Amino acid sequence: MNIPDDIDELRKKIQKILDPIASAVEKGTEAEKDFLSTADRTDAGRSLPPYYLIYFLFVDLLGYKNLGQFEKVAWSVPIDYNGTAFLLEHRKMGMGLFASDKSRQEADCQEIVKKIKKAVKAAQPYFEWVANEAAKQSRLNVLNHSLRLHDRYNFLLVEHKKKLDEAISRKDERIKAQHSENSWSVQMPYFELKRESEWLALSAIEAFYSFTEHVFIPAAILKGHLLTGEDVANLADKDWASKFKACLDVKNNAVKLHYDRLVAIKRQIRNYMAHGAFGKNGEAFQIHSGAGAVPLLMPHQKGSSRFSMQSGTEFQEEEAISAIEEFMHFYWESNDYPEVMYIKSTLPSILTYASDSTYRNAMASTDDMESFVDYLIGAHDRAGDMDW
Repeated sequence: MNIPDDIDELRKKIQKILDPIASAVEKGTEAEKDFLSTADRTDAGRSLPPYYLIYFLFVDLLGYKNLGQFEKVAWSVPIDYNGTAFLLEHRKMGMGLFASDKSRQEADCQEIVKKIKKAVKAAQPYFEWVANEAAKQSRLNVLNHSLRLHDRYNFLLVEHKKKLDEAISRKDERIKAQHSENSWSVQMPYFELKRESEWLALSAIEAFYSFTEHVFIPAAILKGHLLTGEDVANLADKDWASKFKACLDVKNNAVKLHYDRLVAIKRQIRNYMAHGAFGKNGEAFQIHSGAGAVPLLMPHQKGSSRFSMQSGTEFQEEEAISAIEEFMHFYWESNDYPEVMYIKSTLPSILTYASDSTYRNAMASTDDMESFVDYLIGAHDRAGDMDW
């Protein structure tokens, strides 16, 4: 559908689906005294589509009257159904359909919700148009899941170290098992524990790259490199190295040292895990030769030198973990980068603040950022409680 050229046609289609639902304000529907404050939440309303789809459908597309904000109410749209007033409201406890006598009117409410669900489905082209138009602008928030991803990385790292410490502490241990009078075996726990510690290390490394790929996007927003939703989407589609460079200046020698090491780890370890895990050195085949079976390696994914007998991609998990921890200390755990303070707050990235210099002013120092974060957390708490 070509919006806004076909907007009138879509409205007619939606109104036909909703009939006899109409705007209570336009129809002048009468309601009981204090209806706005005494209407009860209906059971049927608990299965309504998400609040934002309801709002875009009734207020933006169809032009129904929004009565505005009240205490613990973000918005309120009165509707008429067969001459009776109902309310569609987004309250602190969620989206709901409200009626003056919910027990007597529950059957009507079920029909209202059924029609709204059909209308929301039919309005999908409009929602897609709204989303695409919004992505071209800066009136967007980018959600921040950094701490959850960091917790995953940290959990795997701690478990890896526990397992490794246990392996080392039991390195000389031998467990003899008697199977019969003349049969017995010796088990060495070290080797199994060491292998498990390596698995955990690889998972921790993978979790680190997932975490940092996420972190680098809000960091780039805070630094003013991403101003629209399309900017964010474009960077999100790029590789880890591009995200790193959007966040940190690799011309800085201290930064480049970390970048070079982490890129090497990503190539050697992450690619090994992500592309079939033939072997730590890229072992994929064996050549038949007079020398016997010779490893044919795949150290490079592309290019004329895709295969080799000398890969140059050998890695040690502990060296990789050490490099990652050093970068985390340099960037995430230091007090040198104001954007980290913001990201750790779990606040979303607000693109309008990137385009109007708000973030640029807050990025002047960690003290400025601390004051800005405190202010914004308070504002978000009040909005979450709908304390208008």
